[in-house]
Amino acid sequence: MTVTMKPTHSIEIKELLQFADHKIQTKKGTYLFQEGNEADLLYIVLSGKIQISKITTDGRELSLRIVGQNDICGELTLFTDSPKYLLSALIIEAGEVIAIKKDVLEREIFQNSALAFEFMKWMSDHVRKTQTKFRDLVLNGKKGALYSTLIRMTNSYGVKGSDGILIDLPLTNQELANFCGTSRESTNRILNDLKREDVISTKRGKIVVHDVQFLKDEIGCENCPATYCSID
Repeated sequence: MTVTMKPTHSIEIKELLQFADHKIQTKKGTYLFQEGNEADLLYIVLSGKIQISKITTDGRELSLRIVGQNDICGELTLFTDSPKYLLSALIIEAGEVIAIKKDVLEREIFQNSALAFEFMKWMSDHVRKTQTKFRDLVLNGKKGALYSTLIRMTNSYGVKGSDGILIDLPLTNQELANFCGTSRESTNRILNDLKREDVISTKRGKIVVHDVQFLKDEIGCENCPATYCSID
């Protein structure tokens, strides 16, 4: 088996680590931060996985990305007055994160042009990935949103085998539905259809995609670079 490596962003993590305020041991099922909390920290993930999501006005959860090793979260509060977190960060796999004070990083970005340039590049890539996700949700309907999510997950957590690509991330159908902005019942029906057509199967609670090209053809995939077509 070969692992599909997740592309890394351009910021030198070792450069950011020098501004660390403290380290946090994360526990599965707890929140690193929640939407509406006062925000004076951003975080670098050293290990584990964190789900970033938004609660809609009708109480539904929309999952936007999963961050893992060397990823950054909480960054949307930079350069804002009286900041509050816009999203919530749920720990889905225990690990460690480094916390950096917002004002410390802002001051360093002002003083360090190289760091400022790298951060701008990273934020630009981050915005582009977010835009493509919302494009798929809006334009492709429930089925297309799920197909797009599966494609992104193969790029971020795919393990290639002889029978297809294993998405090495255990997810319930409800959690998968949250990434698509749809109900668990709709997600169940679409997944069952894909199983009947032998496009996917499940193995020990994880999805194996046997025909990723089918998913791409169904949504008119533009073959974006994996840097943008990912779930992180």
